[in-house]
Amino acid sequence: MHRDEFLALLSSEGFHEVATVTRDPNGSLDVHAHPFEAKALILEGDVTIRTGDNASTYRTGDIFHLATNIEHSEQYGPQGVSYLVGRK
Repeated sequence: MHRDEFLALLSSEGFHEVATVTRDPNGSLDVHAHPFEAKALILEGDVTIRTGDNASTYRTGDIFHLATNIEHSEQYGPQGVSYLVGRK
C-alpha cells in the first residue's frame, strides 16, 4: 500500500493522530503495551513484533495493527525500520 492510500485508510477508520517513527538498526523494545490502538505502514526496513508465542515480521509496504493494551515486544532489522503510524 502507498502512503497516500494508507493515510486515507487511517482517516476513514478514525485514526486522527498520525506520526512517523524511526528505529535504529538491530534495536529492540522489551515487552510493553500502549494505551491506544495502532495501525502502521512500514516505509523502510523491517520489524518483528512478538505477542505471546506469536511473532510476525513486517517489511516495506506491509501493515501491522495492534489493539489497545496488547503486550508485545519489537525487534528491528539490520536496516532499522521507519513506519507511518495512526493512533486512537
